[in-house]
Amino acid sequence: QVQLVESGGGLVQAGGSLRLSCVASRSIFSRNLMGWYRRAPGKQRELVARISSGGITYYTDSVKGRFTISRDNAKNTVYLQMSSLKPEDTAVYYCNFVGATLYDYWGQGTQVTVSS
Repeated sequence: QVQLVESGGGLVQAGGSLRLSCVASRSIFSRNLMGWYRRAPGKQRELVARISSGGITYYTDSVKGRFTISRDNAKNTVYLQMSSLKPEDTAVYYCNFVGATLYDYWGQGTQVTVSS
Protein backbone atom coordinates (compact mmCIF):
# COMPACT_ATOMS: atom_id res chain seq x y z
CA GLN A 1 0.00 0.00 0.00
CA VAL A 2 1.29 3.42 -0.96
CA GLN A 3 1.72 5.65 2.07
CA LEU A 4 3.23 9.00 2.99
CA VAL A 5 2.52 10.35 6.46
CA GLU A 6 4.05 13.68 7.42
CA SER A 7 4.01 15.04 10.97
CA GLY A 8 5.70 17.50 13.28
CA GLY A 9 4.43 20.81 11.96
CA GLY A 10 2.99 23.55 14.08
CA LEU A 11 3.04 27.21 15.00
CA VAL A 12 6.38 28.64 16.04
CA GLN A 13 7.86 32.09 16.48
CA ALA A 14 10.53 33.39 14.15
CA GLY A 15 13.90 32.01 15.17
CA GLY A 16 12.37 28.82 16.52
CA SER A 17 12.82 25.21 15.48
CA LEU A 18 10.72 22.27 14.38
CA ARG A 19 11.46 18.70 13.39
CA LEU A 20 9.34 17.13 10.70
CA SER A 21 9.00 13.38 10.15
CA CYS A 22 7.72 11.41 7.20
CA VAL A 23 6.98 7.70 7.16
CA ALA A 24 6.84 6.33 3.64
CA SER A 25 5.80 2.99 2.21
CA ARG A 26 8.61 0.82 0.98
CA SER A 27 7.61 1.30 -2.65
CA ILE A 28 8.27 5.04 -2.34
CA PHE A 29 11.21 5.00 0.05
CA SER A 30 13.15 2.56 -2.13
CA ARG A 31 13.39 5.17 -4.90
CA ASN A 32 16.77 6.31 -3.54
CA LEU A 33 16.29 10.08 -3.59
CA MET A 34 13.78 11.35 -1.06
CA GLY A 35 12.93 14.97 -0.58
CA TRP A 36 11.02 17.51 1.42
CA TYR A 37 8.84 19.89 -0.55
CA ARG A 38 6.78 22.85 0.55
CA ARG A 39 3.90 24.86 -0.83
CA ALA A 40 3.53 28.36 0.47
CA PRO A 41 0.25 30.27 0.06
CA GLY A 42 -0.16 31.40 -3.54
CA LYS A 43 2.99 29.64 -4.70
CA GLN A 44 3.88 26.41 -6.42
CA ARG A 45 5.29 23.46 -4.56
CA GLU A 46 9.09 23.57 -4.38
CA LEU A 47 11.73 21.05 -3.40
CA VAL A 48 13.70 22.40 -0.43
CA ALA A 49 15.91 19.46 0.49
CA ARG A 50 16.75 16.01 -0.78
CA ILE A 51 18.80 13.06 0.40
CA SER A 52 20.08 9.93 -1.31
CA SER A 53 19.98 6.48 0.22
CA GLY A 54 23.68 6.96 0.94
CA GLY A 55 23.13 10.21 2.79
CA ILE A 56 24.19 12.76 0.19
CA THR A 57 22.16 15.92 0.69
CA TYR A 58 21.12 18.98 -1.27
CA TYR A 59 19.37 22.15 -0.12
CA THR A 60 17.82 25.03 -1.94
CA ASP A 61 19.60 28.30 -1.20
CA SER A 62 16.82 29.76 0.93
CA VAL A 63 17.14 27.03 3.58
CA LYS A 64 20.83 26.22 3.36
CA GLY A 65 22.48 26.37 6.77
CA ARG A 66 19.13 26.32 8.60
CA PHE A 67 17.52 23.02 7.56
CA THR A 68 18.97 19.52 7.86
CA ILE A 69 17.51 16.50 6.09
CA SER A 70 18.20 12.98 7.29
CA ARG A 71 16.78 9.51 6.85
CA ASP A 72 16.47 6.22 8.67
CA ASN A 73 16.44 3.53 6.01
CA ALA A 74 15.46 0.84 8.49
CA LYS A 75 12.31 2.78 9.40
CA ASN A 76 11.45 4.14 5.93
CA THR A 77 11.48 7.58 7.55
CA VAL A 78 12.79 10.94 6.42
CA TYR A 79 13.31 13.88 8.78
CA LEU A 80 13.67 17.60 8.33
CA GLN A 81 15.22 19.55 11.19
CA MET A 82 14.37 23.21 10.74
CA SER A 83 16.08 25.92 12.74
CA SER A 84 16.19 29.72 12.66
CA LEU A 85 12.75 29.65 11.10
CA LYS A 86 11.50 32.71 9.25
CA PRO A 87 7.96 33.83 8.39
CA GLU A 88 8.71 33.04 4.75
CA ASP A 89 9.12 29.38 5.73
CA THR A 90 5.38 29.24 6.38
CA ALA A 91 3.97 26.52 4.13
CA VAL A 92 2.56 23.04 3.99
CA TYR A 93 5.49 20.63 3.96
CA TYR A 94 5.38 17.33 2.09
CA CYS A 95 7.82 14.50 1.57
CA ASN A 96 8.09 12.34 -1.52
CA PHE A 97 10.60 10.83 -3.87
CA VAL A 98 12.51 13.37 -5.93
CA GLY A 99 10.83 13.77 -9.28
CA ALA A 100 7.30 13.12 -8.07
CA THR A 101 4.72 14.89 -10.18
CA LEU A 102 1.12 15.97 -9.73
CA TYR A 103 0.08 12.52 -10.92
CA ASP A 104 1.97 10.67 -8.19
CA TYR A 105 0.64 9.94 -4.73
CA TRP A 106 1.09 12.71 -2.15
CA GLY A 107 0.35 12.68 1.55
CA GLN A 108 -1.62 15.29 3.46
CA GLY A 109 1.43 17.28 4.37
CA THR A 110 2.07 19.08 7.64
CA GLN A 111 1.44 22.78 8.19
CA VAL A 112 4.30 24.95 9.41
CA THR A 113 3.42 28.48 10.45
CA VAL A 114 6.11 30.91 11.55
CA SER A 115 4.96 34.08 13.25
CA SER A 116 7.00 37.27 13.22
